Order: sequence, then C-alpha cells, then structure tokens
Amino acid sequence: MATDRTASLMTPSKLAQVRAKAPAAPSAPGAWLDQMAADAGHVHLRRLAELKEQIESQVLPPAFSALTSDLSQLAEGLPGIDFGLLQNRGWWARATGKSQSAGAKFAEQYQKVEQLAEGMADQAQALYRQQGLQAGELERILLEIKTECKAIEQIMDQGARWLQDMRNQLKARIAAATDANSEQAIKDDNARCEILVDRLKALRAAATAAQASRQQMKTIAAKRQAVMDYLQEALAPDLRTWQQRLSELAAAARAKDSSGLDFESAMETHRELQLSVKKAISDCAALKHQEKAMVESLEAIGTAD
Repeated sequence: MATDRTASLMTPSKLAQVRAKAPAAPSAPGAWLDQMAADAGHVHLRRLAELKEQIESQVLPPAFSALTSDLSQLAEGLPGIDFGLLQNRGWWARATGKSQSAGAKFAEQYQKVEQLAEGMADQAQALYRQQGLQAGELERILLEIKTECKAIEQIMDQGARWLQDMRNQLKARIAAATDANSEQAIKDDNARCEILVDRLKALRAAATAAQASRQQMKTIAAKRQAVMDYLQEALAPDLRTWQQRLSELAAAARAKDSSGLDFESAMETHRELQLSVKKAISDCAALKHQEKAMVESLEAIGTAD
C-alpha cells in the first residue's frame, strides 16, 4: 500500500544516502531504519487481525448453536412417544376405560414432542435465511485475506532480496573497515539484518496461518451449506410426513377410534425422523469441530504483530 511507510524496504545504497543526509543527531536515521525493519508489513498484519475478528464473529453464530440445542432436545423427546399405548386396545381396555386414558396419554406425548419439532423447524428456517445473508460477507472477507497475504508475500520477497544485497555488501565493508566508526556502522547494519530476519519469519508465520484459515473457512462454508441443504431437503420433508401421520394417529387416539390407521407405517415414519435428526446432530458436531480447529489456527495471526 502506497501510504504504508513499512510496505517497501530500502536498498543498501538508499541506506547510505539516508546516512549522508542525516541531521546532526547520528542516532536518528539508524533508529528510524531499525523501526522500519521491525514494522515491515505492519499495515497488512493489522488488517489481517481485523479480518480475524470478523471471521471469529461468523464462527458458530448463536442461531446455529440454538439449532443444535433444538435438535438435541428433539432427539431426546422422540423416544418418549409410546406407540404401545395404542397397540393393545381390546374389549377389556374399552370396558374399563383404559383405552380412553391410553389414547389421551399418547396424544399428549405427541403434542409435547411436536412443539419441540416446531421450535427446531423455526430455528432452521431463521438460520437458513441468515446463512444466505452472510454468504456475501464471507466471500468479501476471504478475498481480503487473499489480497493481504499476497501483499505480505511481496514484502517477504523484497526483504529477502534486501538481505542478500546487504550481506554481500557487508562482506566487502568488513574487509575494507579501517576505523571504529566503520566497524560500528557494520555492526549496526548487521543487527538491522537480524531484526528484519525475525520480522520476515513473523510475516511468513502470519501469512501461512491466514492462508490456512482461509482454506479452512472455505471448507467450513461448504460444510455449513451442506448441513443447511440436508435440513431443508431431507429433515424438513421427514418432519412434515411425521407430523401428518402422527397427528392423524393422535386425533384418532383422542376420538377412541384407531380403526383403519396404519400403526406400522406411523412407527416407521417415527424411526426415519429419529435417524434424520441423529444425522443432523452428527453433521453439526463435525462442523463445530472444524470451526474450533480454524479458530485455533487464527491465533498465529493475532500474535504476529
């Protein structure tokens, strides 16, 4: 960036010019050059740190955590529906009134779980809309990370060339040094080289971490989309079928008339929903694990500058 005083490094010849044009205080140019070496790429690292914070704000947002919680509650509630209450409703149950109480109990069990299912479905819809809005913002962040990493790589290349040139000149200056001032200038420039070496190592670590996090974020974005697609295309239809069949069964149970209803089909639908919910929970757990690993990889970016 043109406005970054650390974005470019000075050639050895320019260093000599700075010394020649230096003010009366001889330490000022050296201190400025030391700071320049120590701050190389500062603007780009600062921007990466800002992007890091933006990434962290997108990792497992509250709505996604709420969805995972709703899925877990639904998974725990589904086994609580006892189909056995409706499978033994013979003449003795009707004569003693147990048939009516069993049917009411079944309907009550279904109603409780159905409320959990509705809450989960609403949360999934809200998150689906949120993911759509975040997609464009995430793409922007990933593009910015790529741009900043490219700028840092250019600084590292330039710094490596500067070091090679400076060290070649230092060899010649060491051989030609004849007084204490010359020897001190050589020591100062050699120390400055070491400052830049450390800085380039930090830049490389930050760029490597940022690139890894960028790739992880792309993978996570694809995984999130796959999870949302599964919720919309598999879990939602299974849930609608389950609601239709079990609501019919619960209504018949309340009316004390289960004739003509297919218990086996309803139970199979119930099992299919349990499997769908289980898979959704597993996918969410895998996604959370990936996001945790990405957050850990971001630490190198935050500590580089």
